[in-house]
Amino acid sequence: MPERPHRPDATDATDATDATDATDATGTADAAGSESGEAERTVRTVTVLGSGSWGTTFAKILADAGRDVRMWARRPEVASEIAEQHTNSGYLPGVTLPDNLTATSDAATALDGADAVVLAVPSQSLRANLGHWRELLPAGTILVSLAKGVELGTRKRMSEVIGEVAGVPEDSVVVVAGPNLAKEIAAGQPAAGVFACGDHERAVAVQEAAFTSYFRPYTNTDVVGSELAGACKNVIALSCGIAAGLGFGANTVATLITRGLAETARLGAKLGADPMTFAGLAGVGDMVATCASPLSRNRTFGERIGRGETIEQAQEAVGGQVAEGVMSCRSIRDLAHESGVDMPITDAMFRVCHEGSDPATVGAELLGRQQKPERL
Repeated sequence: MPERPHRPDATDATDATDATDATDATGTADAAGSESGEAERTVRTVTVLGSGSWGTTFAKILADAGRDVRMWARRPEVASEIAEQHTNSGYLPGVTLPDNLTATSDAATALDGADAVVLAVPSQSLRANLGHWRELLPAGTILVSLAKGVELGTRKRMSEVIGEVAGVPEDSVVVVAGPNLAKEIAAGQPAAGVFACGDHERAVAVQEAAFTSYFRPYTNTDVVGSELAGACKNVIALSCGIAAGLGFGANTVATLITRGLAETARLGAKLGADPMTFAGLAGVGDMVATCASPLSRNRTFGERIGRGETIEQAQEAVGGQVAEGVMSCRSIRDLAHESGVDMPITDAMFRVCHEGSDPATVGAELLGRQQKPERL
């Protein structure tokens, strides 16, 4: 479905997240999304579960749009800093957060009465964290996913994981996609995003809650395409970083972006996505930003590998976190093989990251494959 721009109303105002273990849930609630009606279509109070760079930035967007926002942070000291100093210096140094954005390390307090709950935790820890929070989710709340990845082992997209763990229909989960480099958006630089949901009215409700002078949200109903685009671009960004680390220039990077988008679209088409999604913000928009920017963890991580560092050395250099593309190339490769889809760049990244193949050798093999017409 084509991206649809937001129409502001009178209520409008001007890589990666922090989560490992979550506070154990102790309360009870009906399954989120189990009710319907006009009340759940108006988003006034929002809870953001996760306090990393993108989670904090998205919370800032919502607060700047006039919503009351409560964040959950795993570490009490981070929650205190956000609530008392209105900063999150560990992830967004120099950024002042709005007064209507507060934080707590108690999940029950954070979730109480939320009209929408934003899941801002990494894709591979989403299932475990949501399992802790499930019984605390307010009845009828709109669930929003910021995670971009495919779960290892199950090969499920994030909305599928959320639907399974939270006990809600997959088409009721709103997925956030698009070029979302957190530091730029937190600084108020103009950007746009896509909110995808099978229930379009839910996407519109979140769209209206997140429209600001610097962030323009669109909607669509293609959850499959939006999620696959967001997951696959991390792998392609990894390849672009490796190319840069090997000393290659713009032509090589442009080739990887273009052919990476082609293999992403092939997988999407096989799994029922709308091909036009990959030409929009969720597809080419996110791909270009993540593959080209030094702010991209996947691009930076790949560049270190291209310069000859091991995965462990690159991980240590970026603060101990493995780039999402390193994890996702395995699950996306498995999904592609299961679906009978050829994804040579993704396969190459798997070989480099998990089989120890030499990046230069793998690159030469990519170029030396059998010639064919350009096509998706």
